[in-house]
Amino acid sequence: MSDAHNHSTPPPWAPTRKHNICMVSDFFYPNMGGVESHIYQLSQCLIEKGHKVVIATHTYGCRKGVRYLTNGLKVYYLPLQVMYNQSTVTTCFHSLPLLRCVFVRERITVVHAHSSFSAMGHDALFHAKTMGLNTVFTDHSLFGFADVSSVLTNKLLAVSLCDTNHIVCVSYTSKENTVLRAGLDPGIVSVIPNAVDPRDFTPDPSQRHDDRITIVVISRLVYRKGRLG
Repeated sequence: MSDAHNHSTPPPWAPTRKHNICMVSDFFYPNMGGVESHIYQLSQCLIEKGHKVVIATHTYGCRKGVRYLTNGLKVYYLPLQVMYNQSTVTTCFHSLPLLRCVFVRERITVVHAHSSFSAMGHDALFHAKTMGLNTVFTDHSLFGFADVSSVLTNKLLAVSLCDTNHIVCVSYTSKENTVLRAGLDPGIVSVIPNAVDPRDFTPDPSQRHDDRITIVVISRLVYRKGRLG
């Protein structure tokens, strides 16, 4: 048997090209939340696959400039003005020089924006498209249709996602919500469900109480996530 048959041949759908990926969001460490941890964990997985990953966010207090995290993950803390709830002002123009500099310097091929609430993410999608870069957007939250904030955000989302290459949602309900809000073709929206690895949260049976049920809620304690009690 020839040596050629001794080596396994990768399937035709296996990706061979390595990308330079820029994750962009207003929400990243040291701020705490699901979006922040999602971006970090996804970046680490992509680095393990051989891709280059950098993250662009705004400054957090004294956290400015360039910082390095695990496995050489490079984070740009850009000097952009925060407007409300850690989200920057959305004008497209004030972020253009900074984001373009990051994209060019790091030779970015894919821009991946996170969260409908992130004005910086919407700006990044706009700038990436003007530079001919591939774009991906992940929507992490459900949104309403009636209140003023939802109406404005949905209009912005429709503009941002009108020619985005692909969209990711964290549940099938979220997919339906995003498709309706932005008027999208469902064919370009994928679902990658949120989940908690139970191996990281294994209870100690010796501490169990037989006379009552213990319920664990893993969530930020904010009104938008629902009321407890």
